[in-house]
Amino acid sequence: MDFSHLTNLPLALHIHLLAAISAVVLGPVALYRRQRDIWHKTAGYLWVVVMLTVAVGAFWLEAVILPIWGGFGVIHLLAGPVIWTLWHGVQAARAGHVARHRAYMRGLYWQGLMVAGLFTLLPYRVLNRVLFPGTPELGYGVILVVALGAGIVAMRRRGPAPEADRPG
Repeated sequence: MDFSHLTNLPLALHIHLLAAISAVVLGPVALYRRQRDIWHKTAGYLWVVVMLTVAVGAFWLEAVILPIWGGFGVIHLLAGPVIWTLWHGVQAARAGHVARHRAYMRGLYWQGLMVAGLFTLLPYRVLNRVLFPGTPELGYGVILVVALGAGIVAMRRRGPAPEADRPG
C-alpha cells in the first residue's frame, strides 16, 4: 500500500473518501442490528448523513473515467438514485413500513455503496493507486473475485430449482 497518493488530493475528495469509508463501517451496525434499539437508530442516522455526504459530495469531484460533460461522468448518475433511496428509506421507517425501510437501506448498502466502491478499484483511480501501487491490474482481479463471490452467494440464497424445472 502507498498512502502517499492521498496527500495531495482536493478537500472534496478527502471528505468523499472519509464519508464513504464511514458508510462502509457503519452500514452493518445500522442495517443488521435489531430494529428500534438505540445502536440501530444512532448508527442509522449517522449512516444516512454520511451516505448523503457521499452522494452530494460526488458533484464536486471530476470524472476521470467515462466523463460525459463538464467534469461529470457516468458515476455521477448514481448520486440521484442514492439521494432518492435515502429519502424513501427514511420515509418508510417513519411510516412504520419496516420491511420496505429494510429493503431500501440494505439495497443501497450492497448495490449502491459496495458496487460503486468496487469501481474505485479500477486502474488509475485513487484507491487503486493506494492499494495496488505498481500493479494496477490487480484491481480487475479483486472486482472479478468479489463479483464471482456475490454471484455464488446469490445462487445459494435462491436455492435449488423446483423439481419440474430440473433436467432429466
